[in-house]
Amino acid sequence: MRSRIFTLTAVLALLPAAVSSSHAQGSDPSFPALPSIPFDTTGPVIQAHTEVLKPFTVAGERGVFLGQQDGTFESWILPAKVLSHLIIEADVEDYSVPIDVNQQSAQIEVRPDRTIITYSHIAFTVRQIMFSPADAPPGTGPVVLFQFDCLHPTEFTFRFTPELRWMWPERNEGVPGVEWVAPGPNASERPGGFYVLHSDYPGFAAAVTIPGARPGILAPYQERPQVYPVELKLHIDPIRDQGKLYPLLMAIGTDREAANSGNLAATLEKLNAAIPGLYKTQSETYKKLLANSVSIETPDKSLNEAFQWAVISIAQLKTKTIPGQSSARTATNAGAPGLDSQTWDEETALVAGYYASGDSARPGFGWFFGRDALYTLYAVNGYGDFDLSKSELEFLIRRQRADGKIMHEYSQTAAAIDWLQFPYMYAAADSTPLFLLATLDYVRASGDTAFLTAHRDAIEKAWAFETSHAPGPDQGGNGIYENTQGTGWVESWPGGMPHQEIYLALLDQQASAAMAQLEELDGNKDASAAAKLRSETIKKTIDSQFYDQDKGCYAFSRNPNASLDRTTTVYPALAWWSSPSVTSNSTYLAHPDGCLQQLASHTLNTDWGLRDVSNEDKIYDGMSYHQGSVWPLFTGWAALAEYRGNQPLAGYQMLMENANLTWAQDLGADTELLSGDFFVPFGRSTSHQLWSSAMVITPTLRGLFGLDIDARTKTITVNPHLPANWDRAEIRNIKVASESVGLTFLQSKGELTVSFTTPPPSGVKLASTQTGTKSLPNQSITIPRPVVAVVPFFRRPSPGDRTRSIRVLKESNAQRQLSLALEGPAGAQLEIPLVLSAPAPRLHVDGAELQTPPPDGEPGSPAISVQFPPGEGWKTKTVTLSW
Repeated sequence: MRSRIFTLTAVLALLPAAVSSSHAQGSDPSFPALPSIPFDTTGPVIQAHTEVLKPFTVAGERGVFLGQQDGTFESWILPAKVLSHLIIEADVEDYSVPIDVNQQSAQIEVRPDRTIITYSHIAFTVRQIMFSPADAPPGTGPVVLFQFDCLHPTEFTFRFTPELRWMWPERNEGVPGVEWVAPGPNASERPGGFYVLHSDYPGFAAAVTIPGARPGILAPYQERPQVYPVELKLHIDPIRDQGKLYPLLMAIGTDREAANSGNLAATLEKLNAAIPGLYKTQSETYKKLLANSVSIETPDKSLNEAFQWAVISIAQLKTKTIPGQSSARTATNAGAPGLDSQTWDEETALVAGYYASGDSARPGFGWFFGRDALYTLYAVNGYGDFDLSKSELEFLIRRQRADGKIMHEYSQTAAAIDWLQFPYMYAAADSTPLFLLATLDYVRASGDTAFLTAHRDAIEKAWAFETSHAPGPDQGGNGIYENTQGTGWVESWPGGMPHQEIYLALLDQQASAAMAQLEELDGNKDASAAAKLRSETIKKTIDSQFYDQDKGCYAFSRNPNASLDRTTTVYPALAWWSSPSVTSNSTYLAHPDGCLQQLASHTLNTDWGLRDVSNEDKIYDGMSYHQGSVWPLFTGWAALAEYRGNQPLAGYQMLMENANLTWAQDLGADTELLSGDFFVPFGRSTSHQLWSSAMVITPTLRGLFGLDIDARTKTITVNPHLPANWDRAEIRNIKVASESVGLTFLQSKGELTVSFTTPPPSGVKLASTQTGTKSLPNQSITIPRPVVAVVPFFRRPSPGDRTRSIRVLKESNAQRQLSLALEGPAGAQLEIPLVLSAPAPRLHVDGAELQTPPPDGEPGSPAISVQFPPGEGWKTKTVTLSW
């Protein structure tokens, strides 16, 4: 890790003396401490004791803090890193021991609008309050406020590493020079001075200060080069400063005028004065977000909260782009035509995630990814932010390659460099079919058919690219999109890269079905029929060419010689990604059962999510990025597959594995990937990952509740799989085009009733495709419940745990019979509650022991007690209940 101090090798000849009496324009800046702000205390909150190495992220459209729970952090005014490794030391009057304040971190509090770290010592309490306002003044970004409660006068020293580095891959030159600009004689009370961080170029500089602070060591030019810390020293008087807020003010200039010391000072001044208003707007923005977004209310408080935090997590990853001009040069990686030359103003789009950059200039996946955003838009459409979905799709369209390919990766500094000289922008093949899928999902959910008209050319170009890169038998192919156009999922693979992954084949099949609907919506019947036929043909080809009869599921990939890579993977789960209304067929695969059991087994499914490769395969490595790690993204795919495959017990386990990650690392957000063997994230895992949080929302709405919305016909289809022991659940603020409705789910002994919470807007109606559904005169529907149902179960793992939970491989309902295929560690025992419809049937149980409530005991539901055989490893057991 980089040193937390600044190495002064030379003072730049262009700089003035190390200490200036006033800044360049001659007026005295004023940044006084702020009075206390009325912080909002309503809404969701996570409070926990700090764990020093765990990360936190405070992200917004213009800046981000990336740190650890000991309070150290790096600060970005996007797209540049201003400083890093900020640490605090305290010297208490008449207390001779210097105190490392970061070692005193005691509590972290995460709210939608701010994060607070509290340091607790017998001599003081310090609160570090951080937020990242979207409307920060130009040249500024995130804000941190320090609040001090001291028993004695205390000198606080803030040390940091000056960075002044553009985000990768923009070039960075040299170590910044540091100049202290002192206040002049006309300065107001305790304004202090400020540091200017100078680059080698006059058009790039930053300024940093705390009101009332003094500089630390400032080496004169004559001194030999050696290491000195960069410090801000702040004296706190316990009476005078009680309740005040001391902001760490940061500003950046990216042209010669803005980088002038006087203008930087003015920017700091403007930021300081704006902070109370910025926070108020920040608080109101998140209140509005939550008030207008879909929310759920179920008997499971943790699921309700995880869902809400997932909405917040996605919103926090909206980021402003720098204005620029796309390159018209040819992409060197494929010899394909480049972007059409165009310019655009500042945009807002989703970045893939954030994590501390360390010595680098890459803050996790803090740049724009096509496929990450496209998977996430299903969640965004689900919670109803259609403006965000539309702007994200248009962001990708503006960067669509001339031949129709959709971008994969776009750095926050891409507009400032020749980005096409790097091999990343169109490296992946999957963004193009995902674009077609996400476009249809947006149009169906929002009803915005005008989007199709406005962007007909982009949609047709994407479709042409996909279909023209799927060689038929006369060209040595099988008519399905291939990895020759970029990576499918894996970016490395033992024995060489795959030729045609099942992942890409399944996306091609579903994108073809999506294109059929897009063409139909646009009135092109012949084109719609052709796309639909292509989807059906691909589906048959997948079954004939990828099915592995020995494993009962589908192979990982197909080689050019038609042989198969039979590695057991999570990727067949993609077959269930699109709803039946898109595929026009509820049978997602010709042989689904073996795949659903494969996904649920301990060989793929850990207690914290799905591995990509089975731990029984010879290539498996639980520490490998692509051959064994757990991704919440995969868990979301699999959870949706299990729900749509009528396996809700397995679906619930997987959904809760993702929901549980809300509190596992970066509080309020799901991480990128975890070990395949132990419950612990990778050290390099991007801790605030866009699509990981999305995979709490999508399986909840589209799997657990079975929600599917067609805004054009104002139809809400529900195929719910609620836990048997839930008596009630609600979904609030469901968006149907521009209107909002709420749904209530009531479970009685014999049926589930779904109704509107309040009378719905004109024309909005409910439907379900579940067998036995009845419509009622009051616009409600009833769905029959099973006579005997099993209550789903989930065990929260502890840090460092191995997988040891009992899992449901398959549940089968037949006439007067329920069968469960279970898997568990040798010797494991579990009691599983049952819910019986009235009148309660007389049960007969094979493979387990029936536990009934004692006649004179507490009333309750019956249960079955399952005992797995002794021995080693994992055992399977079948339990059959008949009546």
